[in-house]
Amino acid sequence: MKPFARSDRVGGQIQKLISELLQKTLNDPRLEMATITTVRLTSDLRMARVYFTVTGGLENRDEAARGFRCATGYIKRSLAPRLGLRYMPDLKFFYDETFEYGTHINQVLKSLNIDDEIDPDAPEVV
Repeated sequence: MKPFARSDRVGGQIQKLISELLQKTLNDPRLEMATITTVRLTSDLRMARVYFTVTGGLENRDEAARGFRCATGYIKRSLAPRLGLRYMPDLKFFYDETFEYGTHINQVLKSLNIDDEIDPDAPEVV
C-alpha cells in the first residue's frame, strides 16, 4: 500500500509551486504576507482547495482573498505546465483559521490559572 494518496502528493506539489510563485513572480501587494498552509485535492484531482494565512487581521485576510481571486488565472497558467497533469485542477482559495483557533485555545488555557501544586492530603490517583 502506498503511504500517501496521489491527491496528497499532488497537493504538496501545488503548495510548493504556489509558494514559489508568491515569493518570486506575483507582485500583488495584497499577497505579500500570504502563506500557503495546505492544499487539499479531490480524489479525481479536478478541484483543489488552497488554504492560506496572513498576518494583520480581518482586513488583510479579505484583501488577500481578493488578491488570490484576481491571480487565480495566472496561477493556474503557471502551474499547468509544471505539474504535468492531464487536467489542471480548479483552484479555490480559503482562509485557514486553524492558527487563530489554536491561539484562542492557548489563551483560554492560560486564563484558567490552574494550580500545579499537589495537595498532600488528597488521595493518590492510580
